[in-house]
Amino acid sequence: MRGLGALLLSHNCLSELPEALGALPALTFLAVTHNRLQMLPPALGALSTLQRLDLSQNLLDTLPPEIGGLGNLLELNLASNRLQSLPASLAGLRSLRLLVLHSNLLASVPASLARLPLLTRLDLRDNRLRDLPPELLDAPFVRLQGNPLGEASPDAPSSPGAAFVPEMPRLFLTSDLDSFPVTPGGCSVTLACGVRLQFPAGATITPITIRYRLLLPEPGLVPLGPHDALLSRVLELQPHGVAFQQDVGLWLLFTPPRARRCREVVVRTRNDSSWSDLETFLEEEAPKRLWAHCQVPHFSWFLVVSRPVSDACLVPPEGTLLCSSGHPGVKVIFPAGATEEPRQVSMQVVRVPGRELRALLGEPEAAASPLLCLSQSGPPSFLRPITVQLPLPSGVTGLSLDRSRLHLLYWAPPAATWDDITAQVVLELTHLYARFQVTHFSWYWLWYTTKNCVGGLARKAWERLRLHRVNLIALQRRRDPEQVLLQCLPRNKVDATLRRLLERYRGPEPSDTVEMFEGEEFFAAFERGIDVDADRPDCVEGRICFVFYSHLKNVKEVYVTTTLDREAQAVRGQVGEGVGPPGCLGTGPSSEPHSMPPQVSFYRGAVPVQVPEEAEAARQRKGADALWMATLPIKLPVGLRDSGGVGAGPRPRGGAQKHAVESGTEPRVFCSFSFQQRLRGPEGPRRGAGLSLAPLNLGDAETGFLTQSNLLSVAGRLGPDWPAVALHLGMSYRELQRIRHEFRDDLDGQIRHMLFSWAERQAGQPGAVVLLVQALEQSDRKDVAEEVRAVLELGRRKYQDSIQRTGLAPKDPEVPGSSAPQPSEPAQA
Repeated sequence: MRGLGALLLSHNCLSELPEALGALPALTFLAVTHNRLQMLPPALGALSTLQRLDLSQNLLDTLPPEIGGLGNLLELNLASNRLQSLPASLAGLRSLRLLVLHSNLLASVPASLARLPLLTRLDLRDNRLRDLPPELLDAPFVRLQGNPLGEASPDAPSSPGAAFVPEMPRLFLTSDLDSFPVTPGGCSVTLACGVRLQFPAGATITPITIRYRLLLPEPGLVPLGPHDALLSRVLELQPHGVAFQQDVGLWLLFTPPRARRCREVVVRTRNDSSWSDLETFLEEEAPKRLWAHCQVPHFSWFLVVSRPVSDACLVPPEGTLLCSSGHPGVKVIFPAGATEEPRQVSMQVVRVPGRELRALLGEPEAAASPLLCLSQSGPPSFLRPITVQLPLPSGVTGLSLDRSRLHLLYWAPPAATWDDITAQVVLELTHLYARFQVTHFSWYWLWYTTKNCVGGLARKAWERLRLHRVNLIALQRRRDPEQVLLQCLPRNKVDATLRRLLERYRGPEPSDTVEMFEGEEFFAAFERGIDVDADRPDCVEGRICFVFYSHLKNVKEVYVTTTLDREAQAVRGQVGEGVGPPGCLGTGPSSEPHSMPPQVSFYRGAVPVQVPEEAEAARQRKGADALWMATLPIKLPVGLRDSGGVGAGPRPRGGAQKHAVESGTEPRVFCSFSFQQRLRGPEGPRRGAGLSLAPLNLGDAETGFLTQSNLLSVAGRLGPDWPAVALHLGMSYRELQRIRHEFRDDLDGQIRHMLFSWAERQAGQPGAVVLLVQALEQSDRKDVAEEVRAVLELGRRKYQDSIQRTGLAPKDPEVPGSSAPQPSEPAQA
């Protein structure tokens, strides 16, 4: 393994690292987070090529001096350990840029850290620092929140045992738990959805129960700015408003943004009646696996968004200068006396692609500056004019430009148009920049064009910046054509996604490109004889509701049914998106299903509240089908009909079937889409029979069945013991690794996929139930094995009762209750 470049050992129970670790000459990334390391081997200093080292969430109390030999190290994360001091050899890390030491027991740090030439961030939050060297105290890259700086030192402990810090309890929640207790001693919690929380000791005075929910994003719950993008689902932590004595650490997984230039990732939370962004730090556990880490003083709603880089400062009465970190040429100069009281000012700059602007205007020489947004707290106007500096549009210099073609545009929400204020200000031009003075803040934009009326063109160009070009797809499962996948994809991801899906799905080509806003609603409606066969909260009047977010998976799978007789002919139809006005093409069920083919159609819904009506109307078609977006063909093959034939009620959701000995209602089951494949029955499709795909039951009527509901119940009880059960069931270790990778951060998904994929291979074979019971016992899960035996016994008893009720077996007068049939009971675990 001498060529190994990255080694990930996180989330284990390691107490030490081997000395042989130093014999990996090509290693550049080492992550050993969330383990029980108490010391590091000196051989670690021999990793001369190591660039990133993450040792957070361990039990380290000292560091070996050899760590100073990591001359190429760029990032070192030692957060959440027990470090009380640092070796002086850290001064040898001359390439270090990021040093994270928060949540330790440090009482002092060496002053030599301030002399590391490339260090851009030193995180010392939540330690025991009462004094710091002046070099570090005044450094702008040092984070010191949560330290008792300047406070008097308490009395020394009377005995060495008093300084012992117990190990913080760790909780790992399964998906069936939505709450957990927190005591004043603190704890570290990992939720089933992957979210991590760390409650430091003393965060609560009394024990408290924390509840959480992971919510699907919807426009009323997700506040986004004009150029923001949502990167995660919404996490709600309760109780709301309870203030903690110490800030609680929160780690949220999020989808990496596609564009990172001049953009930043922040955690957004609700405080009282307003939303605000928290100071956020990014932690990379593995490539394309990022965490957004922040400190929260109380609980509310939390989500991760990508926004243009925001630069802020506090403007005192003496004046100051605010510069953009992403665009050095953008500056705001506050003169003395501009404000009587200090006020907070923030700045965001959005880059403008010149190619799209020239295409929109049809003018090869048109250009525009970056888009500038200024905001502030306090009175709307300043006491003295503020000077704003913007770079001239690309390709234009102050010596060669035609001033009649230069326009300064201004937009103040909620107005719909941009105003040309060139004649109202004095533009001072240099070789590369333009300066002007304002007294209140909003949006500003410099344009260079031959057009005279540019306000309406600016509105269209700004709208173009916010639109996403997407394609719509509708695919059917190859093994179950009644299972339809609907997805909205960015245009550049369509080909890769289809290559991955076409092994299991088939369907028509994607739709033509359509444009959508971030947070826009749209609908998918199955029409003319095809209906959605499910009771879903996102299905309203037969329409599947979507909300488009460019970085999230806008995908849903539904089961469909039809009232047409597919024994005579195949049902060929179309899938369309949206819901149009009454009477237009592709809306509502047809009164002549045989003459007009069924279809599914996609239509537009509500747009985000900050989108002007003119921008919304500009994308819509004219006429009756103004909201229609696309229509795609769909086909249900000959021979597949609903259970019970034409005119029968809806078939069981997701292919779930009744137990063979049950007379009650059908159990409602949930299976992830990855294991809803069904094995074909031994007799194949028959005329008048139900689905050609058989139910997933193990066993037989005489010895007892295990149904899908029973298997789900077993899966919900296995927890972290599932790999041992899988190995005893005969599954290979390679298959276990594949399941872990495919369902990472989803323990329940791993268990269900393992159990159902094994059950599908065993369906119809004798001895499968016995094999499962033996595997549970061999894995020390006799409790679950006893439950399975109880279910089998109940099934056998009810099978005998059913035989007696039908008169196929002689009645024994000595058996209580044999003279009359007993009410049936569900044979479910």
